[in-house]
Amino acid sequence: MLKLKYLFNNTDLAEMLLSNWEYDPKSLDLFQYYRISSNAVYPFQFESKTELLRFAPASEKESEHLLAELDFIGYLRANRYNALEPVISKKGTELVEAKTPWGAYYATVFKRVSGIPMNDTDFSDSIVRRHGQALGKLHQLSSRYESGKYKRWAYTDALQWVQNTLATFPLEAAALAEVRLLQDYFSSIPVTSDNYGLIHYDFEYDNVFYDEENDSCHVIDFDDAMYHWYVMDIVQALDSLQDCIPAEQYEHKKRHFMDGYLTEYEISDDMQSIMPACKRFAALYGYARLVRSSAEQWENEPEWLQQLRERWAAGLQKDALAFGTKLSFIPDPS
Repeated sequence: MLKLKYLFNNTDLAEMLLSNWEYDPKSLDLFQYYRISSNAVYPFQFESKTELLRFAPASEKESEHLLAELDFIGYLRANRYNALEPVISKKGTELVEAKTPWGAYYATVFKRVSGIPMNDTDFSDSIVRRHGQALGKLHQLSSRYESGKYKRWAYTDALQWVQNTLATFPLEAAALAEVRLLQDYFSSIPVTSDNYGLIHYDFEYDNVFYDEENDSCHVIDFDDAMYHWYVMDIVQALDSLQDCIPAEQYEHKKRHFMDGYLTEYEISDDMQSIMPACKRFAALYGYARLVRSSAEQWENEPEWLQQLRERWAAGLQKDALAFGTKLSFIPDPS
């Protein structure tokens, strides 16, 4: 999540950054469909095909992480995985660092994937199974992935970032205690090439598209990828599923998701036992990002920003519910 000051629409900045790529000038009216969260994303067209400009302030990102993300996407695509496709800039690079009147920015362009977001489907059993299968295939490929010159950060780095971030806020003692609790807990969990690797982290229904014509899933937004236990991705995906369907259907749909996953990759029972801790990690990480993003305040804020703050306040309260409660791990004796 970007800081609040970066959440404002800036089409002049977007057009300046987009000039590093080929595009149809008449398609810039599509900029009105922008969205901004962890990045700003502006749609446009080139040769009548939709593409997406993604950018963020250099102060908010690490170039090594961005290059590692692109390397992983390249590896997945080389292995025929349906990940989004980066577009080469006029400079011959996938990542552009640009100096602008608004500061330094990192920018990339991706082709739009086919299909519709999973949360716009009817959540049929077969579609949910495909979603699980796509995640299992991702983990299967990740288990064989060897990072090159650039490397994404790991959950340990994320927890250290949370600690450093929250240390600047005097009222966050409970959240800081949660950091230490999770650091101690995860240090006791076995790490193997089968259960741990580079995960998507945000394998939720707005980042997975279902293509009915080919009966397949296409995956976008690897911006939050990190090294973690694979079960972390399963936790996030199932939480997204639970948010999208009636409560009485969840167990049934969960079985279909896991059936799809297990056709591509195995997960041991002892790894499933760390799911509660993974939920806690997601809550803490999300909490710290919201605290950091919402710290700045201004007089006479627009109504949409006031409403956003209200939603974030509710999110902070929800994320903090489990802080400080006990965690335990019982490994498989076999």
